[in-house]
Amino acid sequence: MIKRFKQLTLATSLAVACFAAALPAAQAAEEQFFMIPSYRVGPYGANGQSFYGGFIDYLTYVNMKGGIDGVQIAWEECETEYNNAKGVECYERLKSKAQKAPGPIHTMSTGISYALADKATADHLPLAMMGYGLTMAVDGSVFPWLFPLVTTYQMQASAIVKFLKDKSGGSLEGKKIVYLYHDSAYGKEPILALQAESRLNKFTLIEIPVAHPGNEQGAQWQRIRQEKPDYVILWGWGVMNMTALNTAQKMGFPREKMVGGWWSGSEEDVIPAGDAAKGYTSATWNVAGKDVPLIADIEKTVYGAGKGNLKDTSKLGTILYNRGVSAAVLSVEAIRTAQAKFGKGKAMGPEQVRWGLEHLNLTEARLKELGATGLLPEVKTSCSNHEGSGKVKMQQWDGKKWVPLTDWIEGNKALIHPLFQADAQKYAKEKGITPRDCSKE
Repeated sequence: MIKRFKQLTLATSLAVACFAAALPAAQAAEEQFFMIPSYRVGPYGANGQSFYGGFIDYLTYVNMKGGIDGVQIAWEECETEYNNAKGVECYERLKSKAQKAPGPIHTMSTGISYALADKATADHLPLAMMGYGLTMAVDGSVFPWLFPLVTTYQMQASAIVKFLKDKSGGSLEGKKIVYLYHDSAYGKEPILALQAESRLNKFTLIEIPVAHPGNEQGAQWQRIRQEKPDYVILWGWGVMNMTALNTAQKMGFPREKMVGGWWSGSEEDVIPAGDAAKGYTSATWNVAGKDVPLIADIEKTVYGAGKGNLKDTSKLGTILYNRGVSAAVLSVEAIRTAQAKFGKGKAMGPEQVRWGLEHLNLTEARLKELGATGLLPEVKTSCSNHEGSGKVKMQQWDGKKWVPLTDWIEGNKALIHPLFQADAQKYAKEKGITPRDCSKE
């Protein structure tokens, strides 16, 4: 989510190997290999620990249940520190292992995904960007190897506006909304959508950037106090979120008037803020809690066997842990989808995995079979739509847990999709790309 930032001074190992239980380090003939350019240290390390802990736990869980129709999963984790250059280094180091039978690559970083977009496309390796990354890559006719699955920043921003509109009695006309955002690729992605929404709904949009890592916000909140907005949309990451909540409390700005994006709505954001977070609302594309049967079974099966990835098991069932599980579920289901066409019991090659990602149909019935009912929305992808959903829930922190406020809601697709489709076609023209004819796919 950060396009560029200064090199971190924190010493860390560049790569940490982590493989499936009882599997050899080398990739076997019938293994599906996941490269995992993760981050466990640095300013966003706590977030990465939860997400990648959930992701790897699900891969372990699948292996313990017999693999993907008999195909075992192998993986190797490489520490990026959420740094673009290190993300590229990890990719280059691991791509040869992934080229035969890859799993989708998850960087959980808009900046790193930007840096890898052209590389992954040239190398024919599927790059997943679940709830982050390059929004215009929803157009698979131009970006066949990039998958911003579930929902995008622009659709999330539109859904937040819809939520605030409903909260304001059906109209935002004459209202003033501050967009307080991480000054990076991550924070800039939804601006186009918010500007379009402000014109349509006749509210004033005030854009206020916050420099990385976000622990200095005095000037920004002084301006917010002067502007006296009706709402603040918080688009932060890591320490920026806690700082925003604490500063809002000091400034006397009600948390009930603050709505965060999904990277501003985890336990890592609200618990450190204490009472300053109570009443705060955020969007999410997955729910928290262990009452989801799949999460409970992972705890019983994986941690019961002493094979869990997390050292801090209090993170089990948190928003980011469950989000990591969700990302792994979609990745495995894409491979299952490919196997149904190209051969069950076989490791899938790059083109086959890409096909599976482009033909996902994760229905409520399938979610129920997986024990994941309610964990995430239904997802149905196609050549022309690599997002597959576009829906979010709104949740509120009650001081102890996240409480869902809505069912799955969708932003203004008729307004938002043409925006990034136009960007995708412009990109294709600039790069000399001939878009695929999706009617023939």
